Amino acid sequence: MSEQTERSKRSAPDIAVDADWNALLLGGNWESAGNRDTISVSDPSKREQWAEVPAGTVDDVDAAFEAATRSQPGWAEKDPKQKALVIDKVLDAIDEHEDAIMELLKTESGSGHMKAQMEINTAEGIVSEARSFPNRMSGEIKDSFIEGKENLVKQEPAGVVSVIPPWNFPFHLSIRAVAPAIATGNAVVLKPASDTPVTSGLLVARLFEEAGLPPGLINVVPGHGSEIGDRVAGHPDTDVVAFTGSTEVGRHVAKQAVDSLAFPALELGGNGPQVVLEDADVDNAASAGAFGTFAHQGQVCISINRHLVHESVYDEYVEQLVQKAEMVPTGSAHDMSTLVGPIINESQRDQILDYIEETVEQGATLETGGDHDGLVVEPTVLSDATNDMTASCNEHFGPVAPVIPFSNDEEAIEMANATEFGLAASVFSSDRNRAEDVADAIEAGMVHINDQPINDEGHVPFGGMKSSGMGRYNGEYIMREMTETKWISVQREPRSFPL
Repeated sequence: MSEQTERSKRSAPDIAVDADWNALLLGGNWESAGNRDTISVSDPSKREQWAEVPAGTVDDVDAAFEAATRSQPGWAEKDPKQKALVIDKVLDAIDEHEDAIMELLKTESGSGHMKAQMEINTAEGIVSEARSFPNRMSGEIKDSFIEGKENLVKQEPAGVVSVIPPWNFPFHLSIRAVAPAIATGNAVVLKPASDTPVTSGLLVARLFEEAGLPPGLINVVPGHGSEIGDRVAGHPDTDVVAFTGSTEVGRHVAKQAVDSLAFPALELGGNGPQVVLEDADVDNAASAGAFGTFAHQGQVCISINRHLVHESVYDEYVEQLVQKAEMVPTGSAHDMSTLVGPIINESQRDQILDYIEETVEQGATLETGGDHDGLVVEPTVLSDATNDMTASCNEHFGPVAPVIPFSNDEEAIEMANATEFGLAASVFSSDRNRAEDVADAIEAGMVHINDQPINDEGHVPFGGMKSSGMGRYNGEYIMREMTETKWISVQREPRSFPL
C-alpha cells in the first residue's frame, strides 16, 4: 500500500457530536486519515463545519473487500443464536445512545426533532425484525419425480454486500441494508453518503462494534462517489449491491453491479401522487398532504410530489393546504418545534427554487411560499398546476406542493401513472372499495389509502416499480436479496441408468 494510504491504528470514536470521526474502518481497525484527503462535514442549520472524515481511496476499498471476504465465512458458520444476539445488542445500543443519535441527525442532515425521532424509531423496527432472520434461514424438502430421490432447498448467505446509502434518511436507510446483511450471515462494505458520512456509515459501524460484531464484518470507506463509487458497486468480490438514491445514479450503479454478476437491490427516485377523490374528507386529506409534502423539507423519496385533486373539491383543498403550509414551523433543525428545516446544501436548494420559478413561469399560481432564508425553503403551494410543469414532472425533493385538478377517476389514474417513477402514492376517499380500485390501478410499489405515503415498517415490503428500483427491502423480502438459494438432491436408493 502506498505511503498516502499507510495506516495508523486508533481506537474507535465515541458516539457523540463532539467525537473525533476522522477515521475509516478496515478489517476491524479504525484508521486515521493520515495522508489521505479529507471531506468537510457541515451542519446545514449553522452552515459551518462540525467534522471531517477521510476521503477513502480505491486501495481502501480493495482493503475493505479483502477484510470482508476473509471474515465472512466464519460468520456464516456461527449458529443462529450468536447472530441474533449481536443484532439484539445493536437494538440495545440504539436505545442507549438515542439522544446522541438524535443530535447527530440534527447536526449532520438537518433533521428536525420529529423527523429524527421517526428515523430512529423506523430503524429500530427494522433491526427488531432482522434479529429474527438467523432463525428464519431455513430450507425445505421437495418431492422428486425420480424414485428414491430427495430434494433439499437451502438458503445461504450471498457473501459480501456493498451498501451505498443516501443522505436524506442516512441512519435508517443505511441500517435497513446493513442489519439484514449481517443477520443473514454476510459481511458488509459500506460507502456512506458524502454529505452524511457519520450517520450513514461510521455511526452504524460503531453501534455494531459495540454490540460485539467480530472484526472485519463491517468495513466503512467514506469518500466521494465520483472517486470510489464505481469500485464499491462493481468490485469483483461483491455479491449484492444495496443502493438508495436517484434513478440516474442507480442505473449506473446497477450496470457496475451486473458487470460483476452481483445482484442490484435498488430503491430509486419517486414522483409520488396523492389522489383526492370528491368524496374524501378534505380537511384530513389536506393535513396528510401537508405532512407528506413538507416533512423533512420534502427531502424524502416517498414524499408527495404531486397533489391530484378532484375539481369539485379543488378550491377547498388548495385553501386548506395553504393554511396548513403557513402554519408549518420552519428554521434551524436544532429548534425542537421545527418541521421544515434546512435543505442539505446550496445546490439542492437552488434546484428547488429554480423548479418553483419555472413552474410559475409556466402558468401555475404561487399561493404561498417560494422564498428562502439561507438553506430553509418556505413551504410552497402551487395551484393551477399541470402534470407536465417542472415542479410536477420532476422529483423536486423540496417542500413544494403542485396541486393539479382532475375530473374523474380514470383521469386521476392516468395522471398518477404519467411518470417514469412508481415508488409510493396515496389515495383519499370515504369509499374503501373505490379507493382500493384506484390504488390497484396506480403503478407504484406502495400505495396508502387515507394516509400520506411516508411510511416504512420493518416487516412489510418496501420498494418501487418502473424506474423507482429493483427488489424489496424488509422482512422476508430483503432476506431473498441477501441470500442465495441452493438445491441439493440426494439419491437415497440406487437409480437405474441406460448405460
